[in-house]
Amino acid sequence: MKLDELKTISQLRDFLAGTQPVAFSISGDKDDRYRWIQRELVRFHYLGLCRADKGVVMRYLVRVSGYSRQQLTRLIAQYRNAGQLRRGQRTVAGFVRRYSDQDIRLLAAMDERHETPCGPAVKKLCERACAVFGQTEYRTLAGISVSHLYNLRKSTPYTRQRHHVEKTRPTASTIGERRKPRPEGKPGYIRIDTVHQGDRDKHKGVYHINAVDEVTQCEVVCTVEKISERFLIPALEQMFETFPFVLRGFHSDNGSEYINKRVAQLLEKLRIEFTKSRSRHSNDNALAESKNAAIVRKQFGYSHIAQNWASLINSFNQEHLNPYINFHRPCFFPETRTDAKGKERKVYRYENLMTPYDKFKSLANAKDYLKPGMSFEILDEIAHQISDNQAADQLQKARHILFKTIYGRTLNTG
Repeated sequence: MKLDELKTISQLRDFLAGTQPVAFSISGDKDDRYRWIQRELVRFHYLGLCRADKGVVMRYLVRVSGYSRQQLTRLIAQYRNAGQLRRGQRTVAGFVRRYSDQDIRLLAAMDERHETPCGPAVKKLCERACAVFGQTEYRTLAGISVSHLYNLRKSTPYTRQRHHVEKTRPTASTIGERRKPRPEGKPGYIRIDTVHQGDRDKHKGVYHINAVDEVTQCEVVCTVEKISERFLIPALEQMFETFPFVLRGFHSDNGSEYINKRVAQLLEKLRIEFTKSRSRHSNDNALAESKNAAIVRKQFGYSHIAQNWASLINSFNQEHLNPYINFHRPCFFPETRTDAKGKERKVYRYENLMTPYDKFKSLANAKDYLKPGMSFEILDEIAHQISDNQAADQLQKARHILFKTIYGRTLNTG
């Protein structure tokens, strides 16, 4: 059947339900479509129909005309008010352009000579140029709004004359909490930092990962070839395994080697709290940075070490450096004293000079912090296996062999 054969509302319902095959198309221009819509509204006596039947006619017109329901609603309103549909041809050319290319070039020149100040400052400069110094060419720009001034800076005439490059704006990362750790006298809150072993001929050296417990100063150093996830994640797992106590906190600076999803997933899996340094608080990670100078730089110096030696250096760390640091090298542990005015001051007493392991044992309920399967009997055996001097001699001998292998000579680290 054809569209002209649709004469009742029930036939329209069948047509919309798709139960009757109908060949339909509205050809011609917009005027033809308007005339067809008006003819159908008259043919079905649209204004006299009930609400449900009007909905059927509306769906019919939408399907056949191709217009949206909103457009047909406007056309039906016009038919109801005027009794006919008439298409109004748009004759307005749009908004009149107020600022010419010459005005935009004047703005670009103003920005260039004044090093691109903020919008209000440029507007004030244009007003002064016109009112104070009699430069009438700025008359139009003197009345510009600040918001539209920024629009003109993005226009084609402006960018053709002047290119302004803005610095990349940093994006805030939701990984890690930006605050100082609160260990409250409990071990297991480590500070971590990366030490780069120099460049040579645009080739990167090895990276030392240095982790220090805040309360006991137990320290673990690992050396990796690169700080990508492929090398860093296994190094972190090795470090976590080396500490004798359960880890509860992990604090780093804002470097991308630590602030990423892989590290966050590892810490979440182990239920370790993840914190990072705050802006304008340079002391947040000071403990790890001080150990970089006192331990890592004294052992390895500043000279470039090629990345292919990372595995050998890491073995040296695990066999000699880390045991010496934790069991045989005394550290100062500060006391915090508060004066009458409430000012806190750290005091380093000789009585508090001890090895990290001794500090760990001196904590109240120290056994409660040990890892499962770890005991002080096992750790005491490691600590008293050799003397402090013997451990230092073994460390120096092993370091001499290491640098002899890497450089063919002994490295003078100062």
